Amino acid sequence: MLENLKISDTYDGFLYLSQSELNPRAIGSHRHVELELNLVVRGELTYVVGGKRYVFSKGTLLWFFPAQEHQLVHRTPDANNYVGVFKPEMIAETCRGDDYGDLKREDINCEGILNRQLRPESFDLLKGIMDTLMVGSLDSALLNREAGFGSQSSFRFEHNDPDALNAGLRYLLILCWRLSQEKSERDSSTQLHPAVYRALQLLGEGELAGLDDIASRCGVSAAYLSRLFREQVGVPLNHYRNSIRLSRFMSYYRQPEQKTLLESVFAAGFGSYAQFYKVFLETYGYGPREYFKR
Repeated sequence: MLENLKISDTYDGFLYLSQSELNPRAIGSHRHVELELNLVVRGELTYVVGGKRYVFSKGTLLWFFPAQEHQLVHRTPDANNYVGVFKPEMIAETCRGDDYGDLKREDINCEGILNRQLRPESFDLLKGIMDTLMVGSLDSALLNREAGFGSQSSFRFEHNDPDALNAGLRYLLILCWRLSQEKSERDSSTQLHPAVYRALQLLGEGELAGLDDIASRCGVSAAYLSRLFREQVGVPLNHYRNSIRLSRFMSYYRQPEQKTLLESVFAAGFGSYAQFYKVFLETYGYGPREYFKR
């Protein structure tokens, strides 16, 4: 799915620190016209790209090019990662030399996810710059609740010094690309079983039926799919499905033509309000009404 990041004309992109404890939602498979980079600050991230699973740990710098459909399927509870996004027009203005020509392409000639495990001193330098650029940005809890850009809502990224942020984003882009050349690419991929990949696709497309139905459509037994899904993705299938449902609930409930709480619950695929309440409480630590009041 082509995601609209809704970056205003004021900004050349945006940057925010994604934190598992503040942003536990699952993110559907997507791509966008902007170039994206991630720096893993703590914990581990698990992505799926092109039928393969990739696990990245602290100190990894990874890139997603505009043509790349990618999906974050799991994060460890302590995971923190910086997400930087850069508009194509800014990249064209900034990257004029041949050394940075690949940054202007939709995709580059590499399989999977372009990533580098940074040296400790390079990681510390990059994290320090990102920490500095975040000073004056919106509250981190708000940025995480809106996934940085505000999916399906009127939210827009803001910073109290857009000029400083834009200058920093340009330098960050160049520096990260240079740091990416420090070491050879580390292959951290695992080929997903076709049934697991199909289950991820079905769930991403809105097929939120029971485990037996999903397994049948994947051509395997429910017990086999359940075990294999947990082994390869890192979370139980039902847990992942509930994360998708929560993400859709948030999208429905925050739309301008806002549905009621109960309408959003059923539109997201939950079978009952009691089921939704239990999942919401386990995920966010509060009931939905208290959560939105906060």
